[in-house]
Amino acid sequence: MSAHAALAAPPAPLQTIAPAPNVSAYVQEAGEGLHMLHLMVEGVHCGGCVRRIERALSAEPGVVAARVNLTTRRLAVTWRGAATLGEALVGTLARLGYRATPYDPRQLASGDAQAERRLLRAMAVAGFAAGNIMLLSVSVWSGQVYEMGAATRSLLHWFSALIALPAVVYAGRPFFASALGALRAGRTNMDVPISLGVLLASGMSLFETIRGGEHVYFDSAVMLLFFLLIGRYLDLRARGKARAAAERLLALGAEPVTVLAADGRSQVMPADRVAPGMTVLVAVGERIGIDGRVLVGRSQVDTSLITGETLPQTVDPGDPVFAGTLNVAAPLRLEATAVGRRTLLAEIVRLMEAAEQRRARYVVLADRVARLYAPAVHGLALATFLGWTLVGGIAWQTALLYAVAVLIITCPCALGLAVPAVQVIASGRLLGRGVLLKSATALERLATVDTVVLDKTGTLTLGRPSLDRRMQIDRAALELAASLAGASRHPLARALCLAAPGVPVASSVEEIAGRGLRLATSEGEVRLGNREWCAVAETSESSSPELWLARPGRDPVRFAFVDPLRPDAGEVIGELKRRGLGIELLSGDRAPAVARAAAALDIQDWRGACTPADKAARLQELADAGRRVLMVGDGLNDAPALAGAHVSLSPSSALDISQNAADAVFQGERLRPVVEVLDVARRAARLIRQNLGLALAYNVVVVPLAMLGMVTPLVAALCMSASSLIVVGNSLRLRGRS
Repeated sequence: MSAHAALAAPPAPLQTIAPAPNVSAYVQEAGEGLHMLHLMVEGVHCGGCVRRIERALSAEPGVVAARVNLTTRRLAVTWRGAATLGEALVGTLARLGYRATPYDPRQLASGDAQAERRLLRAMAVAGFAAGNIMLLSVSVWSGQVYEMGAATRSLLHWFSALIALPAVVYAGRPFFASALGALRAGRTNMDVPISLGVLLASGMSLFETIRGGEHVYFDSAVMLLFFLLIGRYLDLRARGKARAAAERLLALGAEPVTVLAADGRSQVMPADRVAPGMTVLVAVGERIGIDGRVLVGRSQVDTSLITGETLPQTVDPGDPVFAGTLNVAAPLRLEATAVGRRTLLAEIVRLMEAAEQRRARYVVLADRVARLYAPAVHGLALATFLGWTLVGGIAWQTALLYAVAVLIITCPCALGLAVPAVQVIASGRLLGRGVLLKSATALERLATVDTVVLDKTGTLTLGRPSLDRRMQIDRAALELAASLAGASRHPLARALCLAAPGVPVASSVEEIAGRGLRLATSEGEVRLGNREWCAVAETSESSSPELWLARPGRDPVRFAFVDPLRPDAGEVIGELKRRGLGIELLSGDRAPAVARAAAALDIQDWRGACTPADKAARLQELADAGRRVLMVGDGLNDAPALAGAHVSLSPSSALDISQNAADAVFQGERLRPVVEVLDVARRAARLIRQNLGLALAYNVVVVPLAMLGMVTPLVAALCMSASSLIVVGNSLRLRGRS
């Protein structure tokens, strides 16, 4: 992937940018005299675009906030004043060169799908053309050694032109369109010098072909387009996956709900049409679509999406429930308290988007170098042209040829490979150890980590309960309890069945929602469930997950459950500490369970019962203190923190939304990949800096030769190939280290 930030740029439209019609119809009231508008902005491709838009809109009178999400290209702007100000704000975007329309996820997905197909076709054309032109170029270069005749060389140049020119026109459209859109708005982006170099190289090559010249650069122009298109396509695909995950998350709270009228009649309606105060019926196995409180019923609700805790929570009348959670035990009647964008689920999405906006401002090292590199190269090319024309006294055509040679020989092949070569090798090494890197900037950010924040359930632990001290439990009691547990889908019941495999399920077992199971026998009723259900007094032991077995005439038997730590969790935490990294534990689980895990792993800084907002706020506190945080988590409640951390890691058992919010995903039951990814990142950072130094040294040597007119296509090809091979060879050192 090229070092240029422009690789992420979607094609900008060639037509004149105009405000979107009827924008005022989409303005929403935000209370206290505020209005809000959500827009989809075309042409946003990097952190620079985000900053440009936010600065321009924030400077407008009345604007309170303007935030752009780079992944979804959604602009949320809030202002104080008349609703009609929205049209003026869209006009401001048009003057900047960005076209804005009311935000529509379906339109965005459709547009991205079309853009992917266009990029694939362009990439195929450029790749086909580059391969064939390179064969012809090799023949020409060989002919310079074996004294090829002028007529044969000219024929090969014409064949190259016949292949290259249509390919440049077709495959270069994404870059040309973006550059033209930027110039029309009175600004530049990295597509401007790319387009200039490609067009000049192609134009001068055609001119040299017509006049029978010796040197043409069709191969360089088309090859550059091919590699740039690969990077652009991969970036667009990555954004599409991240956006799709966020849309799936919102869909959890958008399922239809059943509303009960005062006369008892029911009506199914979309969740966003439910008004606070309405009564909602939630069946067993149904996902709750609104935030509310329980009016009638007692059940258990799977809140793992929100809290990260694997065990269902018992809810009684008066208890709150949230959109996106799952009712698993008995029907409930709820009073709606919040719907749509006011639910806790929607708040988690907003936290994620805000975190992604902060991360979008991060600029990779190669891009920072490229900001200075491109203007310098084009300045030298201009100096070459003016110097040979005004001082050297040669024809302008020859002077322009020398200037183009400067552009070609300084084509950022080595610079473009400096980061991707290391990334590819590092990614391959990590993939072999079960770690998938998902972000182009993850390695650089991982190399600077000084603090590691971990979730508990599913991250430090395996995320599934298992029976504790089962060898101390009477075998007959265990088998009887397992026979009852086989009739339930509760996580603790399933864990009990796993502890006694092969035990047949008892017939006629009745499950009481929120309490447990019971079975009528000739000796009396046998119960398996919580303390209250089995008439056991509360003790200090009740802080851990448990089931009790009550039998007529016998003492109750306690089955305690633990969520076991990953096998190497203690070893990994110790290694991280020895490397001087700060360790914190943030969990949505109950404080006693978090305290036990922290004590077992010797983690001093821990917090339990954390909400998604709590986790995101803590990471922001650490960032404000100058800490560079690696967040490791797996649940929906971790997603905003994963998106907002300096860099993030998620296990493969995590939810899709968490995996897409993270920069890397690791597989297996071991925590060792956390240490491995930090080691590889630090080694990769050293190699990237070395590669950038080698690339710049190459330019220091060859640019003066090109400016003096001493570079032939053969020399240029050898120089560029040699610089690329040196960079790749240096990067391969990462693969050989243990």
